[in-house]
Amino acid sequence: MRHFLTLADFSKEEILEILQISKKLKKELKEGQYSNLLENKTLGMIFEKSSTRTRVSFEVGIHQLGGKGIFLSSNDIQLSRGEPIKDTARVLSSMVDMIMMRTFKHSSLEEFAKYSSVPVINGLTDDFHPMQLLADFFTMQECNKDQNPIVAYIGDGNNMAHSWLMLAAKLGFELRIASPKNYQVLPEILQKAQEFAKISGSKLLIMEDPKEAVLNADVVTTDTWASMGQEKDKKQRKKEFKDYCVNKSLLSLAKPDSIFLHCLPAYRGEEVTQEVLEGTQSKVFLEAENRLHTQKGVMVWLHQNR
Repeated sequence: MRHFLTLADFSKEEILEILQISKKLKKELKEGQYSNLLENKTLGMIFEKSSTRTRVSFEVGIHQLGGKGIFLSSNDIQLSRGEPIKDTARVLSSMVDMIMMRTFKHSSLEEFAKYSSVPVINGLTDDFHPMQLLADFFTMQECNKDQNPIVAYIGDGNNMAHSWLMLAAKLGFELRIASPKNYQVLPEILQKAQEFAKISGSKLLIMEDPKEAVLNADVVTTDTWASMGQEKDKKQRKKEFKDYCVNKSLLSLAKPDSIFLHCLPAYRGEEVTQEVLEGTQSKVFLEAENRLHTQKGVMVWLHQNR
């Protein structure tokens, strides 16, 4: 049985296989066809962190595959009252066919998966957001930006930056991450990605200068400066990240046909300007839609590889 906790657990071939399933499912959906590949299956969805895109895409996705999703907020389950994670995992996994968990500590997700008897999917943790990266790369494929691309990530060295590291290291493309000195990626995650990069031939560059990162890039991407749980630091972060806004001037350093990605929600005027977010190079809403298709791809792949 396989879980989907981080891209580090998957080979290049497996990642591309999931994306191929996603492509097929999207094509069928656009043609008005529904594949009941998860007919009568139930997805338990645990949300300790709130969400718009993750909840809707998983709930709609399991429905389109012929199954049913059960939404469980932190207020709905006994985890919030101190029940051990391993107890919740064993109970829920005895009743549903698959579980998606969106939580804070990545270690909590790993413990949950350890005791679960069904596949567990990472809907986001403080360290990784692999589902978003599948949607991002799927969008790159659709925009013909998937062959030896140069990707520039501008901003906080957070779960998105960590996930970009894993994707680049597994698929073998060049990734440049520009972050302020005190907000760079975790050294242990970078080290792990570098080990994979030795095999794939990926080039992973960590820097502070956003202009250096964006120069001649095929893809420019960013994320909010203050993630969930960091709201109290937002004022300080705005000061430290003021030179990391993706504006028209910065984007002009990338290739003329480059695309802009953002996992959303976006704060216009902070990490990205209104002009860039709504501009012709922006693919953020195609990217958001693709969460539906890639998450369906992951659920189908996990079901087929049990």
